[in-house]
Amino acid sequence: MTAHRGYVRAWDRLSIYLPIMLMGVLALGTYWLARSTPSAPKATAKQAPTHEPDYFLRGFSVKSFDPKGRMTSELNGAEAHHYPDTDTTEITKPLMRSYNEKGDLTLATADRAITNGDGSEVQLFGHAVVTRDANDAQGKQLPKMEIRSDFLHYFANSEKLKTNKPVTLTRGDDRFEGDSLDYDNLDRVLQLNGRVKGVLQPKAGADAH
Repeated sequence: MTAHRGYVRAWDRLSIYLPIMLMGVLALGTYWLARSTPSAPKATAKQAPTHEPDYFLRGFSVKSFDPKGRMTSELNGAEAHHYPDTDTTEITKPLMRSYNEKGDLTLATADRAITNGDGSEVQLFGHAVVTRDANDAQGKQLPKMEIRSDFLHYFANSEKLKTNKPVTLTRGDDRFEGDSLDYDNLDRVLQLNGRVKGVLQPKAGADAH
């Protein structure tokens, strides 16, 4: 019973801090698409769009700053291609950084990323990793957090994160695994589905909270 309560408490802590790690970084796709890509050229004659890029970027880096000049986010990529038939932008080797007011870093990488036309959806494919460095929050030391999967799908309007692929969540020395993930940031509900398992490492001098 004690071990079960410890598992529940650890899972509750994970679900509370997960939005801090995920939402800021994945929302960079929205910022990048809305602010930094060139407008698609106007067609001179009506014709059916094909799945061929109408513009592209190579070796790009996009940064955003707050009014005080502090960098809040950065997006780097090897290449980016916009496809007019689906109004999507595909980014090769995306590397996204997000900094909070204290300068704490959250990092996201993948083999490639796809965003839709208005940036409301961001998909990370292949070795997707989102990491939030250890930091202090509300007087508490938060351990490093990490989520790994071959696919992550972020919905900006509804603030949801989903994957139908095996996923691993790590918080400090604690580790959770599942066959899929469904996270709702508005309701603060996180579900790991399928064959779910967790490993909780004992903490020296930990209290009963």
